[in-house]
This record gives sequence, structure tokens and C-alpha cells, in this order.
Amino acid sequence: MIRSVLNRRYRGRNPWHRQLVLGLIALAAGVALSALLRSPAYGQTTRPQAGGDTTVYSRTSRAFEQPAPNLDAHWADRHAAGDLAFEAAFVTAPAPVNPGLGPLFNGTACAGCHIKNGRGLLEKGQRVLRVSQLQPNEPTVDDRPHGHTPYAQEADAPGGNAPAVPGIGTQLQELGVYGHDPEAMVQLTWAEQSGTYGDGTAYRLRSPQFTLLRPDGTPLPTSIVTSSRIPQPVFGAGLLEAVPEADIVGRADPGDRDRDGISGRPNRVWDVVEQRPVLGRFGWKANTPNLLQQSAAAYVNDMGVTNPLFPTADGQTDIDMDTLEAAEAYVQTIAVPARTLMDDPRVQRGERLFAAANCTACHVAELRTGPHKIPALVNQTIHPYTDLLLHDLGPALADGRPDFEASGSEWRTPPLWGVGLTQTVLPFAGYLHDGRARTLEEAILWHGGEAERAKETFRTMATDDRAALIRFLRSL
Repeated sequence: MIRSVLNRRYRGRNPWHRQLVLGLIALAAGVALSALLRSPAYGQTTRPQAGGDTTVYSRTSRAFEQPAPNLDAHWADRHAAGDLAFEAAFVTAPAPVNPGLGPLFNGTACAGCHIKNGRGLLEKGQRVLRVSQLQPNEPTVDDRPHGHTPYAQEADAPGGNAPAVPGIGTQLQELGVYGHDPEAMVQLTWAEQSGTYGDGTAYRLRSPQFTLLRPDGTPLPTSIVTSSRIPQPVFGAGLLEAVPEADIVGRADPGDRDRDGISGRPNRVWDVVEQRPVLGRFGWKANTPNLLQQSAAAYVNDMGVTNPLFPTADGQTDIDMDTLEAAEAYVQTIAVPARTLMDDPRVQRGERLFAAANCTACHVAELRTGPHKIPALVNQTIHPYTDLLLHDLGPALADGRPDFEASGSEWRTPPLWGVGLTQTVLPFAGYLHDGRARTLEEAILWHGGEAERAKETFRTMATDDRAALIRFLRSL
């Protein structure tokens, strides 16, 4: 129609002029259509965007390292500065650049544990071993009513109700600078067990076993409770920080009132800035309230680098607040990789099976962010597949170590966005809190407690249905 109108309007005029006008209109129409297809509104109505407007379309080994594409100039600069802080490797003092390592530590840089912003491995220099002292006559996790332990408010802050091990604290440091012995030597072995799917197919699971030795080779007391952790992915963390507290707490059902077998609840943890208990969001047991404190705790616990939130006894720090806030800004502004294969019938079938097994009761597909200091994170519809709540996953995954209001058998629901890229980013990376699961299938098969019914639904599925559900997870 446009062409016929132009032919009438420009009849008898220079044909090159008419072709030029037609070309410009076609170009404008193409630009407008391209803008529509790329606009957040179009994307949200036709394709669920994993990170809302922070989503990037990358399925490469660098997928977790991209800045959110909707950052303004100020926060793009802060992201770049934070990237440098995240990559910075610390050395022993005195030194002209990045002094302050140790004297005891596990790693030398944030990026040295969170490989390409993804997971780390259960290896020395990347893993974290949380420890606590089992008190005389203290009941084991199986003896506690629902595994719950009382929250010790200021007495044990910021470590919560996990009693520190004399001479070690609540986290083991496996390395020391020159002249300093590590707190312990760690021997790792693997225990294996076997099982079968409902169709008779065999599988094998493994779990890590640790022996702790003093530097002189003598064993540490058996009264020490050990919980091993691998570093978690850090992309999308700013969006999770921006989810309103009311929305998280509103999903809790500690008494299982709806009788669906799922009774998630929030953790309440110590905020070292506000000096009061607040909602926990981050860490395997939701034991950290925000990304500033998480960054500060990682500096001091993992690298021995003191900072404004965790200074020395006399108030000295190895880094200043600007460096700490730069590291915070970096993890707040990393993009989330988009899903793939959304038109694949097997992926669509797997997504339906995932929901039918009630996996989405904990791995909630869609959340909405609220106010945040970073405009790019505000009012985003996101698809992280988490409720940020604690759930009892049964004795097979229990570590027996409380963490504020989290019991030894409770874990925060980990986000599943990007899980399909885990081993693309880091080959041989494992799943679950200690990396024990070599595959997504193994990760599901370890679930128990509140997730027992969902696990059994998966275990007894037909072979093709199991494959479809795993294909869906790999598309995330």
C-alpha cells in the first residue's frame, strides 16, 4: 500500500527520488521492527527473560561475565571498577599493590574461587570448610524437633549459633603466608553408594568425607562439626537482593499449612552494619543479609583481608570502603544469561514435568524485584527458580551444623538460572553445596526431606521423561 501511494504521489517525478524515499521508509520500518523485537516489553510478553532487562544472549564459557546491558553510565563505570577489584590478587604486606593477604587464607582473589563468576571446585584454594564445636550433651540434628535450633542474637554475632572452634574460629583456613602454618591439613576421600531408577537403571552417588589434621599430623578432635561448601555463582545476585523482603517471607510456610509437604522458612541473620538480625538471602544457608556484607566476609575469611565491616581489633583495615563497595557493585550488576531451546518440544515437556513433580514449590520460576539503589535492577520480572527460603532436605544432605536459624539439615533453595551452563563455564564443576553431584541427575537424587516426594517422582519416571526434565534444566 505504501508503494502504491508513493507511486501516485511521485508520478512523473525523478524515479531515483522515488526509490530513495522508498528505501528510507523501508530502512525506518526495519529499524522500528528491530527496536520492537529488542524492547523489554516485547521480550517480556513473548519470552520469559531470565534476568529481565539484565538478560544477555550468551551460551559460551564467558556467559557469566557480562555486565547487565541496561546499566546507565555511572553504574557501568562502577561495574568496570568492581571487575578490577574482583580480579585483584592480594599479596603479603608490605607491597605497593594489594597488600594484606593472610596471614591465614584460602585464596588470593575473589575470581580465584568463583571461576569466571561461576562455581568453584571442592579443591584446596577454592573450597570452604565451615567448622563449629559440638557442645557436650548437644543433640544431633536428627534429635532436634524439625532440626531447628534457637537463634543466638548478639552473643555469637556475626557467627550465629555455631560455636567457634578454639584456635580456628568458624571457618578453616588451609593456607598460610611464609612463617605461618595453616590451621589444619585436610584429607578428602569419597564415599560411594548405589541405587536404581524405577525402570531398573543403576546409578551411583558419591559424598565427600574429610579428615582434619593439625600441621604436625595429629588429628583434630572428633567433636568438630565440618560443613564443606563450594563457591556459588555470583551473576544475578543484585536482582535477588532487590526482591522485596515481604515477597520472600510471604512464601514461607513453616507449619506446612497447605499440606503440600513443603515448609520453607526464612533465615534471620546478623547485619554487622545495622547491628540487628535481618533477613538472610545469600550463601548456601542464607546466612548473609546483603552483598556488601557477603563481600566483606569473603575478604576477611577467605583471604585474610580486613575491611571496614571486619577491621582488626584496633580498627585497621587492608582495603578501604571504596574498594569494598566496588566489589559489591560488581556482583550486583552482572548480567543473567538467557534460556535457550525454548521452542524445543522436549524442553517444553521437561518444563511441564518439572512443575508436575512439584519442583517449582521451592524452585519458584518467577519473582519480581522492587526498589534498589541501582536503577537497572528495579521492577524487573526475573526467572531465577528460587524462593530464597530454607528447606529441610533430609539426613543425606545434612551437615549437622546450625547457621543462625538454619538447622543442620536446612539449605537455601539455590537459583537454577544458568545451571545448564555450569560445566560449559567450568568443566567438571559439581552441583549441590559441596559439589558432590557430578550431574544434574545426581543432584536431584540426593534430595530428601521436603523434596523426597519430588525426588521419587523423578526417580520413578520413564526414561524419556527423565531425559526431558534434564534437557529442560540444561536449557536454563
